[in-house]
Amino acid sequence: MLTESARMTTAQELSFRIQEPNSRQRAVKIIALDKPSAAMVDQLAKKAWHGAEFFTSLSFTSDKAPGSGEGEALKAWLGDLAGRTQDLVTEVEKSDFVVVITAAGEDARAVTVISDACQMFHKSLLGLVVPQDGTSEAETEVSLKHLRPHTRMLVVAHGVDYIEVMLTALRA
Repeated sequence: MLTESARMTTAQELSFRIQEPNSRQRAVKIIALDKPSAAMVDQLAKKAWHGAEFFTSLSFTSDKAPGSGEGEALKAWLGDLAGRTQDLVTEVEKSDFVVVITAAGEDARAVTVISDACQMFHKSLLGLVVPQDGTSEAETEVSLKHLRPHTRMLVVAHGVDYIEVMLTALRA
């Protein structure tokens, strides 16, 4: 009589196995919200990734301030590493989820524009706040305060290595 392990390796049992991978590649958009995080994103983009796209700038046109709550058409663009401009709404629509990175103490209010695009397509928005050398706890709190209402997951990430591990865990 065969053991369970030996029986599972027979040709007959092999016919019952699913031959597809247990997950598909994810389309992840990683967006820097400020100049220090753009340098981090540029550094991260040099690594090997599976379906991740990196953007180092965000620009938008609006008569109203981000997060004002007043309805209008969303007109925003992302700058990729090659300097090309991509439509924010289109990029969010094509994604599985979006990750925003900001350096602690920097202005992260532009996250509201990205959040609006994510809400349009029911995409998750993840936020990473990276404290820099000399950044106070109060400055980190201000950045967290800007991102907290808009993100599904918010993490204080200590350096580029930490971000790389996070993105790898998310299968970016």
